[in-house]
Amino acid sequence: MSTKIPQILSSLPHFPGVYQFFDEGGNLLYVGKAKNLKSRVNSYFTKQEENPKRQIMVSKIENIKYTVVKDEQDAFFLENTLIKQYQPRYNTLLKDDKSYPSICVTNEPFPQVFATRQIKEDGSKYFGPYASARSVHNLLTLIQEMFSLRTCRLKLDASSIEQKKYQSCLELDIKNCCAPCIGKQTQAQYNESIKVVIDILKGHFKRVKETLSQQMLNAAQSLNFEQAHTLQQHIALIEKFSTKSLVVNTSAGSVDVFFLQTNNKRYYCSFLRTEDGTLVYSHTFEVNSPIETDLAKILSVVVMQVKEKLQELSPIVVVPFVPSDVIEDVAFMVPAASDKLKLLQLAQKNCNAYIAQRVQLAEQTNPNAALEEHLTEMKTRLQLSALPYHIECFDNSNIQGTHPVASCVVFKRAKPSKKDYRLFTIKTVVGANDFASMQEIITRRYTRMLNENIPLPQLIVVDGGKGQLSAAYEALQKLDLTAKIDIIGLAKRLEEVFVPYHETPLYLSKKEFSLKVLMQLRDEAHRFAITFHRKKRSKGMVQHPLSHIEGLGKTSVDKLLLNYKTIANIKNAGYDDVCQKIGTRVANILLDKTFFD
Repeated sequence: MSTKIPQILSSLPHFPGVYQFFDEGGNLLYVGKAKNLKSRVNSYFTKQEENPKRQIMVSKIENIKYTVVKDEQDAFFLENTLIKQYQPRYNTLLKDDKSYPSICVTNEPFPQVFATRQIKEDGSKYFGPYASARSVHNLLTLIQEMFSLRTCRLKLDASSIEQKKYQSCLELDIKNCCAPCIGKQTQAQYNESIKVVIDILKGHFKRVKETLSQQMLNAAQSLNFEQAHTLQQHIALIEKFSTKSLVVNTSAGSVDVFFLQTNNKRYYCSFLRTEDGTLVYSHTFEVNSPIETDLAKILSVVVMQVKEKLQELSPIVVVPFVPSDVIEDVAFMVPAASDKLKLLQLAQKNCNAYIAQRVQLAEQTNPNAALEEHLTEMKTRLQLSALPYHIECFDNSNIQGTHPVASCVVFKRAKPSKKDYRLFTIKTVVGANDFASMQEIITRRYTRMLNENIPLPQLIVVDGGKGQLSAAYEALQKLDLTAKIDIIGLAKRLEEVFVPYHETPLYLSKKEFSLKVLMQLRDEAHRFAITFHRKKRSKGMVQHPLSHIEGLGKTSVDKLLLNYKTIANIKNAGYDDVCQKIGTRVANILLDKTFFD
């Protein structure tokens, strides 16, 4: 097994999809589907395998590729397509080459609706395909129960009905057909039902469900609970068939799909190919563009290079935006809706999964390089003078000025360094004054670091806006540290970043590494300060009045309460009794405080 397999396994996404195992020579060994790619693929390498053939296969795996899809059904379809196309050695190959079933609505005056595995160019409408014949059977049963469509293969038209060429059959007697063949149902009435059937098959269920729901309500009010239950089952069946496959969808046709995006100054592209509505190929890759930054121009180059590599592209190419150059025999489409938009979104999902995997692999193989890149981005976005390897964040906590405390949270190399966290009890500030409290803790923290020659941070973050930032900055000025340490403020309401001497704040995207770290720092400092404040407040609330007498420690207070229970009993006992039971020192302290009458 290749040494890179563990890295690939750790970076797999928790999405449904299809995975492919390759040997050292790049030959496809196995194709499989998964509800959760990470869990399923990892199971091959973590579970004790009893099947000797599977053991051999796993030992040969040198590379793993995957394609993310919408759900398990799409994974099932794509797995089958890839197995048919590549016939991997370790897959169970199908004994027949039957296609998936579809539903046909024929092109006739009185259309027939039936299941088929053959799609013909005869003007008929085809819907599907579906994952199983049972799904088709259930849907056709639903349609038949609702509309009683004809099931015969007679060539019905207005002329044959007028000439009375046909007679009714048993289907009319058992109420499975409305007998349009003998004129009991007009062509207009029949085709009205067909319109609703097509709405159901197309996935336009809202109107149908509203009608059925009203019918169900009417049946329930009429105490016809059996009919109401039947209608409820019909609604449930309709909802079950309300989703369509992305990887096998005849309405999508034959198209190629490109999705291009940038991440941290790198460019990534996901390519999908569908033939007759079936996804047959997917590939995601990084694009090397050291000079060009215009996405439209980069996409033009990517499309042209893929066309040259594959010899040709589909006549319709779905893209997220129009490329800058015209390419011969290629019509670009930027979909706003429909199945082609869903294919574009699937390509985007694969692209995002690939980027996440590359980032994780890079951090595992060279964590220092990845960190340097993140910190360089942070330095640029926050306009810092140095890379912020060491960051400290401060937060105050008090309730109407009582029990004021503060916290200092430390991040080193963008990770919490909990052994360096510090808590402060505010000593010089009276009442609720966050600005003065911030000045006190900044002064105390960095005076001590200077006196003890402790390395200073590159960045200070204060929880708050301009006021808190100004107070902290003033404290740094008095210590002559403003040239050595950068300082910013983070306001919680809009996640605004304030910088000294800048009127307008910086606004960062929540997807950016810089803001993610700042928010984590701020939230951790707030949590640390709140926890400390609650402990102080709780301790203050449960302290006995004797604890406030200077000179009496906890042990002395405990002895007094153990012997006398209450303050009144102590006073009634008098000085001599306290001397005898507790000791002269405690009795003298109480006497000095005029405790005894």
